[in-house]
Amino acid sequence: MVTRATPAVVIAAPASGSGKTTVTTGLVGALTAAGHTVAPFKVGPDYIDPGYHAVAAGRPGRNLDPNLVGESRIGPLFASGCTGADIAVVEGVMGLFDGRITDDPGTLGVGSTAHVAALIGAPVILVVDAGGHSQSLAALLHGFVSYDPAVRVSGVVLNRVGSDRHELVLRQACDRVGLPVFGVVRRDTALSVPSRHLGLVPAAERSADAVAAVAAITERVRAGLDVDAVVRLARSAAPAAAAPWSAADETADYRVDGRPVVAVAQGSAFTFGYAEHPELLTAAGAEVVAFDPLHDRLPAETAGVVIGGGFPEEHAADLAANDGLRRDLAEHVASGRPVHAECAGLLYLTSALDGHPMVDAVDAHGAFGPRLTLGYRDAVAVADSVLYRTGERVTGHEFHRSTVEFGKDRVAAWAWSGAEGNAVDGVVTRGVHASYLHVHPAGTPHAVGRFVKAAQEAR
Repeated sequence: MVTRATPAVVIAAPASGSGKTTVTTGLVGALTAAGHTVAPFKVGPDYIDPGYHAVAAGRPGRNLDPNLVGESRIGPLFASGCTGADIAVVEGVMGLFDGRITDDPGTLGVGSTAHVAALIGAPVILVVDAGGHSQSLAALLHGFVSYDPAVRVSGVVLNRVGSDRHELVLRQACDRVGLPVFGVVRRDTALSVPSRHLGLVPAAERSADAVAAVAAITERVRAGLDVDAVVRLARSAAPAAAAPWSAADETADYRVDGRPVVAVAQGSAFTFGYAEHPELLTAAGAEVVAFDPLHDRLPAETAGVVIGGGFPEEHAADLAANDGLRRDLAEHVASGRPVHAECAGLLYLTSALDGHPMVDAVDAHGAFGPRLTLGYRDAVAVADSVLYRTGERVTGHEFHRSTVEFGKDRVAAWAWSGAEGNAVDGVVTRGVHASYLHVHPAGTPHAVGRFVKAAQEAR
């Protein structure tokens, strides 16, 4: 008997800004309201969109990124994320064929929506921003349909349609290339979600407002989409299933028995993280306890601390005001117990951020700046730490609009070469590994296992 994968559909677009997140979130919400258990995914390293998917689905949003975890893990991670679900909805990244640019001109779109859709064998629905389109839409759609035979573009959602006449012309264009229209969403500024310098405001920061926004998006998208037709498309194409990814298998060589407490920062200031991270920590033997640096003290008996990404620059004054936690963390670091900090976590560990006092566990200070730093990095560890050994290599992702100035005795965590030359990033000191680089833990499960072992030894 052949096991089939969970039926799935990929929501893509010809270009960024077409409305993928709105349509995906609304579709997930509409499917959930219709009684489906939906597994939501996002292609690429994005942390924010999965938060809105999670609100709509009532279960975690997950990422699928071959650049960060490798092609071989995409099928297993997809299968694992679909556990208990009867349908999956995958939101793409940028345009359908846009991915990581490499030095090889014959290798295009690594980690693109098309790449992931082909890996999981799911059909693609294109969301088209119809605002500037008329009859020529047929030519655009023809190009997307015929460009790569490994990618099955199976239909269209027309977004931001202006009138009945406009809809008629667009439907005729879709008919010319044989693509069914799965839905029409009329132009409506009320469907927008607030954004700032790194994209949408995370759902975790908006709480009740995010729930209301998702409800409004769901209602509008449900009215405009043929949800039953989307389900039929997903069910018509389910490929053979991959064996699900297992956090226990990935950390088996590192598992400890002492249940050391690993405190993981959450709350409005630290919203970036991958769903697999706490799963790996738990599988390696840790007791994972969440805490909010805006309000809480460090949990009792904390042996290790994880502080991920987010927007500390938006909450710097409130983070500074929680001086009890800042003292707790400074003492934790001084004792040599392990800390894993990424991006926002690095900023929080510095002496100051935009003049506000931070933990002062790292000889550095941070500042918000005008320049966005964004992109994948093929990095090599240049110092032994609680996570990595010198010479180990990872592919990570930078995404920030801040800078950190380190003291003269800094020991860097990473080095890499890129279009702008050689670079170093982060710092290793005592039990701290802190850097701007976001690394997907499912791509480096040995690092998570080492961290839990270090926490056990530091108890």
